[in-house]
Amino acid sequence: MDTGPQAGQKKDSAMVDVTPFANRLGKNFKHYAKWARRQGIDAWRAYDRDVPQFPLAVDIYGQRVHVQEYDTGWEMDDSEREVWLDACLDAIRQVTGVAREHIALKTRRRQKGESQYEKLGELGDDFIIEEFGQRFIVNLEAYLDTGLFIDHRNTRKRVREEAAGKRFLNLFAYTGSFTVYAGAGGAISSETVDLSNTYQDWSRRNFELNGLDLNRHQLVRADVFQYLDDAIYQRKQFDLIVMDPPTFSNSKKMLDILDVQRDHVRLIDDAMALLAPGGTLYFSNNLRSFALDPRLAESYDVRDISAQSVPEDFRNKKIHVCYRLQHRA
Repeated sequence: MDTGPQAGQKKDSAMVDVTPFANRLGKNFKHYAKWARRQGIDAWRAYDRDVPQFPLAVDIYGQRVHVQEYDTGWEMDDSEREVWLDACLDAIRQVTGVAREHIALKTRRRQKGESQYEKLGELGDDFIIEEFGQRFIVNLEAYLDTGLFIDHRNTRKRVREEAAGKRFLNLFAYTGSFTVYAGAGGAISSETVDLSNTYQDWSRRNFELNGLDLNRHQLVRADVFQYLDDAIYQRKQFDLIVMDPPTFSNSKKMLDILDVQRDHVRLIDDAMALLAPGGTLYFSNNLRSFALDPRLAESYDVRDISAQSVPEDFRNKKIHVCYRLQHRA
């Protein structure tokens, strides 16, 4: 008979009451699994911190699950937390039918710097998911994020609908998903700007996966601040621009520290200098306390489209803010 700590832990986790979490997850999963199939979406949110005592986000990625545990400041010793998490993960397994080895767990703590791009030291498996007919490479273990921000799904679709015949610019591009949509929508050219070699390579693989012509869709490894300065000097023009900066970054490769609240006016003004007459800039970020500087509305036509851009599977409607900016006629 096994009398070791593993057996004891299993016994303890079975005694933890996760019924409220399991019930809500089960209800959400049943509803959104059908909805996602109808939409043609492989990656979607099944649980979004619905029950305060269970501060988790549970995302489905095809036949796998990505779980994020949020640091709420509650005190729980390591052994208690381990048992509680084990019970939660077992409930996720039971509801979704996904084996425990295909459930990836991350803990999100409030951090500054490059935490959104942090490498976790695990290799993980790259695999492909589909979204509205586009295909993307994701990895649930290797990094804090997965390679696809699923809360921007609606805006990606909007870009595809508006891209025909346009010159497209993707700033802070991460793995290039907005460019994939722009290319699929008929953009005649694009520039995809990010400072990370890792994510530029990931973008290239996403482009190839979706059949984009790499001669027309250029990958530009650059600090966005410097890129904007150079592009303005070169008098580049684009018809459609997406800019989704991180909340904060102090990357050693950047010339300046980025603080989105402090720097957004400069970023938007510089991006608008590249925007052709009649063009559109989509500006987004996920700083919960973000406030758009009112001076921008004096210079441009500004529309807050966050209510339309946050998908319906996200209970947290403040997961991001998104604005549509155009030059005044």
